[in-house]
Amino acid sequence: MITQNEIQRVVGADVYSSDGDKIGSAGQVYLDNESGAPEWVSVKTGLFGLKESLVPLEGAAVSGDRVEVQYGKDQIKDAPRIDSDGELSPSEEQELYHYYGVSPSGGGVAGRDSGREGVRGTSSDDRGDTSGPDTDEAMTRSEERLVAGTRTERAGQARLRKYVVTEQQQVDVPVAREEATLHREPITDATIGRAMDGPTISEEEHEVTLHAERPVVETEAVPVERVRLDKHTVTDQQTVSGEVRKEEIEFEGTDGTDRRAR
Repeated sequence: MITQNEIQRVVGADVYSSDGDKIGSAGQVYLDNESGAPEWVSVKTGLFGLKESLVPLEGAAVSGDRVEVQYGKDQIKDAPRIDSDGELSPSEEQELYHYYGVSPSGGGVAGRDSGREGVRGTSSDDRGDTSGPDTDEAMTRSEERLVAGTRTERAGQARLRKYVVTEQQQVDVPVAREEATLHREPITDATIGRAMDGPTISEEEHEVTLHAERPVVETEAVPVERVRLDKHTVTDQQTVSGEVRKEEIEFEGTDGTDRRAR
């Protein structure tokens, strides 16, 4: 449970759900008017913190610069929207009790007339008005400005995949073959001896074996290149929009004329 001494640590801190998801930043802490105990905290959600949801502080804890509550992110974002200015009305508080399934603390009745008082921190986007009975005659006029930022999220995935395809190739292969040729030579003194070896008249038969080459196809795997997957950053320009609030001061003179200071 958050104590009164921890209120200033809560305001402006990051709020995390029971699942460990970041929900937004803490805005106001609402106190029980009877006991003074912190009861609710408003959480600024959305891309620019333009929405506020109220979360019970029952079971919550402060750890460093973060506040951990006992409710899920989706449940908090879908909670009833409550006007963050002033006190919680009994009907608003009853609606929140019913939504979160909790009971009023201290045995009281939810939605009693005492209500809950909001306590704000001193962050730059949450200043009170400087005008009042105890200040000078000046009045501060403020307005909201869009503050655009970026966040990194998963946009896709690239992968390398290797697979095998079969294609037809042709190569020229030189092949050799033997052919038989008839060669005649005259009888000379050098060959007369071999020519007269054997019978004078006879029948003979000689054979010679011929050879020829045939192409043979085989395959071998050889490395041809290295392929690597790299990534680089490309910067584009995008336009974002959002609703902003601003204060206007109306001046009413003694002559009944109205003028506005912008």
